[in-house]
Amino acid sequence: MAQPTLPGPLLDLTTDNITPNVVRISTQSGNARVNYLVERLITHLHDFARGTRLSTTEWMAALDFLVRCGQTSSDVRHEFILLSDVLALSLLVDSINHPKPPASTEGSNLGPFHTHDAPTIDSGSSMTSDPNGEPLLVLCTVSDTAGNPVSDVKVDIWETDSSGQYDVQHDHREGPRERCIIVSDAKGKFWFKAVRPVSYAIPEDGPVGQLLKLLKRHCWRPAHMHFMFEKDGWDHLTTALYMCGDPYETSDAVFAVKRSLIVDLEKVDAATAAKYGVKEGTLLLKHDFVLVTQKEADELRDRNAIQALRELGLSMKLVDHLPVPDLD
Repeated sequence: MAQPTLPGPLLDLTTDNITPNVVRISTQSGNARVNYLVERLITHLHDFARGTRLSTTEWMAALDFLVRCGQTSSDVRHEFILLSDVLALSLLVDSINHPKPPASTEGSNLGPFHTHDAPTIDSGSSMTSDPNGEPLLVLCTVSDTAGNPVSDVKVDIWETDSSGQYDVQHDHREGPRERCIIVSDAKGKFWFKAVRPVSYAIPEDGPVGQLLKLLKRHCWRPAHMHFMFEKDGWDHLTTALYMCGDPYETSDAVFAVKRSLIVDLEKVDAATAAKYGVKEGTLLLKHDFVLVTQKEADELRDRNAIQALRELGLSMKLVDHLPVPDLD
């Protein structure tokens, strides 16, 4: 096998010349986007080490932390997603990739406890088997930015039980609980029965929990319910609804709460109770979700990217909606 041709000798590297040399040899992929990502990653990592005068002990502690994140993760627990969440990287990436025009529903964090085994249920069914939770009726609609209903949207929904834990956090999980998939009907409607969400602490038994303790940050999340919307031709939406008045509403451990996603719970009246087969006085959550088309989202993301790059003074162009250096 022929040996690759190196771009030059890599000898006697110092703190002054190591970065450009590593960048030079690591940006030969032929893919402009890959080369740009690698160049930025190496440059920022090296600048961080130089700027902080990173010690060997700190460097090894960081590597050990990442190893433990991997060891803690499993098919149903994603410690790296949790790390991304508590550093607000998840929220930042979602905001960049799924910008929302005015009047559309804003995104929120996916979180580390989404699964791919939620059962598909019909509207009106129950997504919970929690005997201790406070019953909740959820009535929702899905529309576009012009107010037209959007049918056949796959809606993935999940929440904790009344103990503040997701099903995957319980020992001997036998199957999905407090999660479901529903498809919006011809009028863009979907509805289901659940339990009232409660505040809960994100896992403290792993490296991310230990990091929060080191930083003297609390690990609590306000009560919420997750929703994920998918339909061809429409921008993917991962979001959540947050219960108004929660004590952690303004100090969410993963920074995900937005004013537009905070909802007040009502009480079911007699007519609604009869229509949906629940008891009068049951808690009621009503919300209208507004989706944007893929075309709308792509155009807005491109405009935002061009503006941000100009403000940074970078000579870039967009390829498949992603920035790469403009070398023309």
